[in-house]
Amino acid sequence: MEMQVSFEEIKQLLKDLVISQKETDLKFKETELQFKETDRKLNKMIHQFESQWGKFVESLVSGNLIQLLRGKGIDVHDTSQHRTGIHMGRQFEFDIVAKNGNELVIVEVKSNLNIKAIKDFLEELSHAKEWLDEYASYKIYGAVAYLHASEESPIYAERNGLFVIRATGDSAIITNSESFVPTCW
Repeated sequence: MEMQVSFEEIKQLLKDLVISQKETDLKFKETELQFKETDRKLNKMIHQFESQWGKFVESLVSGNLIQLLRGKGIDVHDTSQHRTGIHMGRQFEFDIVAKNGNELVIVEVKSNLNIKAIKDFLEELSHAKEWLDEYASYKIYGAVAYLHASEESPIYAERNGLFVIRATGDSAIITNSESFVPTCW
């Protein structure tokens, strides 16, 4: 039994197929927009979580920082958090600054410490005396504080003259070797 299909029927089938394809494309675009919106919301939530987590790590470190640094021979007497500014159009922020009359320790706090963060911080430290010009005559030291770290990060930080502070439980400890000598910027 042979089926005959007219030219008009084929034409209508093709027309219906084109309409169906356009509807499918539209649904895919709507789904893609929904995925993008979901991604945006998730990224915002992750950023908020990381920000709060970072504040938690900062509080663990700052509460113990004076005692830790005094134990390493740097007799600081006060700390401040979130030192920000703009120097020649470049924004900067130092998480924690501890000082006495002639020494300054700038601490970069990370919930997850990695080599890139250390390199970025070292570059920022190289500008500290110009960005914080009221401390230009001070000896400036650097420190990184963290909760978690990639395996090689603490070693890399110490080799680059930074104090290494690990947040633990309800406080923090300096993990540098006994022979460690901090770099003075």
